[in-house]
Amino acid sequence: MIDLRHEPVKLAALIDWDVFDEQWSGFVPSGTDRPATPPRLVAGLLDLQHASRLSDEAVVARCVENPYCQHSTGETFLQHRLPIDPPSPTRWRKRLGEEGVEWMLTQTIPAGQKAGALDAGSPKRVAVNTTVMEKASAHPTDARLFERAQAQLVALAAEAVVELRQSHARLAPRLAVRVGRHAHAKPFKRVRKALRTLKGYTGRVLRDLRRRLNDIPQGDLRERILDRLVLVSRLLSQEPKGLAKIHALHEPEVDCISKGKAGVRSEFSCKVSIATTLAEGFAVGMRSFAGNSYDGHTLGAALEQVEILTDRPPELVVVDRGYRGHGVDKTRVLISGTRRGLTRALAADLRRRAAIEPEIDHMKTDGRLARSPLKGTIGDALFAMLCGCGHNIRKILAWLRAILARLIALVIAVMRGGKGRDQIPDAA
Repeated sequence: MIDLRHEPVKLAALIDWDVFDEQWSGFVPSGTDRPATPPRLVAGLLDLQHASRLSDEAVVARCVENPYCQHSTGETFLQHRLPIDPPSPTRWRKRLGEEGVEWMLTQTIPAGQKAGALDAGSPKRVAVNTTVMEKASAHPTDARLFERAQAQLVALAAEAVVELRQSHARLAPRLAVRVGRHAHAKPFKRVRKALRTLKGYTGRVLRDLRRRLNDIPQGDLRERILDRLVLVSRLLSQEPKGLAKIHALHEPEVDCISKGKAGVRSEFSCKVSIATTLAEGFAVGMRSFAGNSYDGHTLGAALEQVEILTDRPPELVVVDRGYRGHGVDKTRVLISGTRRGLTRALAADLRRRAAIEPEIDHMKTDGRLARSPLKGTIGDALFAMLCGCGHNIRKILAWLRAILARLIALVIAVMRGGKGRDQIPDAA
């Protein structure tokens, strides 16, 4: 039913799917009578999801509609039902962890070499740069954080059947709206007064719930209440410009990062280090870093991941000026602006450093690197590597598509006049 010359079919033949059966067996032990989901099905769905910029629900639905997607996931007959439940990719990501997802990124590199889109010696020369991967969180205004903290404490108290003196459930949302109106009109004295009142409401609920902790029995609910009390206490005591500031209650690890962009002053997210080959722009390293780390301090960990994924340490790394003081001595590092002692070949490699910038843009626009929906620091690490997998798969598919287009053009030229007849065997 399918065309074996189609790019997804050729890509499925280039990837060694047996590796996932061997390496993922320890991550998904099956202790029940129900057979585990085939690893190729999960790997194929995750690759398709990040190559086509789809959600968990959309990628499962597309697998039913598209027979080429079913072929990529290992099916031999056309299926009319969902291959897995939409929440299943979330459970698989939790099972695999960072080590399991690294195997997916590793397998895209030899697949690119088999297709001819990546030379065998290209991973020796890489470019490294950092970017910001935003988190799925709203802009962290103080009014919103105080109002959300008060609402969450009231909800936990209701779940524990604890009667509070005063919940402020009616006044707090109104006051949060008033803060926004005053901030828009710019009477800042009224803004500060309303914020103090709203902060007082949250503090009252916090102290009232803390006094009634002895009435809550031991268990999971009590632990959740204690964790939330600690987090809200940090929120109420933090300084406006202090370190380790909480920007999101559901993601306390979110950092405020400023990259000097003209349109966006600050981004609330995590930093991701990206390593690509100089010649082709293949992703050979994707690693996230919690905290607003200095770029130079991330270079050692980024090169370590490149060595793990490619089984060889890179011989040359080109970076921008933000990596000064990196401290790496095992690999030669060229920093932008260096002119002395460079041969023509090294100078050309240094000029190629800027080629990583459009690759990062493609990961954000064509892929999903612009916004991470996964929770926690481990979610950031998994999502960054999956975005690298999708980037490499898009490059392989584009390469196969270009080869097919060139072959068709040569065949048409031969049919019209015999021109280019000697080039057809080489292109095939």
